[in-house]
Amino acid sequence: MKRLTNFLNGALLVLSAVNAMARTGPDFSGRWAVEPDTPRAAGSARAGNMGSGWGSNITIAQTAERLTVTYEFFARGDRQPPLKFVYALDGSETKNSVMMGRGIQAQTSKTAWESDKLVITTTHSFDNPATGQPLKVEVKQTLALTSPTTLAVETTRSGVSGGPPSTTRIVYQKSWSGTMK
Repeated sequence: MKRLTNFLNGALLVLSAVNAMARTGPDFSGRWAVEPDTPRAAGSARAGNMGSGWGSNITIAQTAERLTVTYEFFARGDRQPPLKFVYALDGSETKNSVMMGRGIQAQTSKTAWESDKLVITTTHSFDNPATGQPLKVEVKQTLALTSPTTLAVETTRSGVSGGPPSTTRIVYQKSWSGTMK
């Protein structure tokens, strides 16, 4: 009986390790800049663009547990820190808040690995300015390394107030290599 228990515990340990390895994907760490040929949103004067939902220059730090995306959104004279978003890589829910515009914008995200792509699904909650009723909008960002120095981010935004969804694809080039923790 003890041998069977030891065997089953060993098998469970091996299966857990295989399952954990299957859920991990490529390392997206580094500093990334939008590829020069990638079209930007019309009239975009600030560092951000509507393409990925993040800035034209982003920094990604990745550990086994989480992915952190940081980028400058505000101008130097605004005296605001860079925006920082943290996502749990185990699929558990994470919350990020951003103070922008009319107050704090709450975001709830979950991640999932689809083969070698990381999908971040974020729900943005806010009040409809016309009616005051709560609204939720879903944004799905799919990260894929198309080469060791090229990151593609496909972003799909759900339609708001009955509008159609939209999808954009932005390509970043690695501008700094090295491991970030």
